[in-house]
Amino acid sequence: MKAAIAKRLIGVFLLSSSLSLSGAALAGEVPFTQARFDQAMAAGTPTVVYLHATWCPTCKVQQPIVDRLSSDPQFKAVTILEADYDKEVALKKDLKVTQQSTFVVFQHGHEVTRSTGQTQEAAIRATFARAL
Repeated sequence: MKAAIAKRLIGVFLLSSSLSLSGAALAGEVPFTQARFDQAMAAGTPTVVYLHATWCPTCKVQQPIVDRLSSDPQFKAVTILEADYDKEVALKKDLKVTQQSTFVVFQHGHEVTRSTGQTQEAAIRATFARAL
C-alpha cells in the first residue's frame, strides 16, 4: 500500500516538474525548431529569431547581451529562438536573411522589425522591446 502511494506521488511530482519545465521553455532563449517557430507564430507569442554563427565575431559580442536580455524580467514574455545561420537554410530563405548576427522580431505573428550587426546593448534591448 505504501509503495503504491509512493509511486503515485513520484508520478505526480514528475508530471508537475515536466509541465513547469515546458512552460519555462515558452520564454527565454531556446534552440530554433520549425515547430517552435510555427507554434509561437500561431499563438501570437512575442518572438525574436536570432540567427547567429559560431565563427562570427559580431555574434560573439551579441551572445552575452542576448543572454542578459533573456533573463531580464522585462522580456519574460518574449521567446528568443536561436537559429544556427549555417544550418537553417530554409529559415534564412523564408525570412530573407542574408547575414548572420540578425534579429528578426515578431509581434502577434507578424514581423515588426529586424536588426543586423548591432552590438550595443541599448539598441538590442530596443529591438527586442518591439516584440512586446
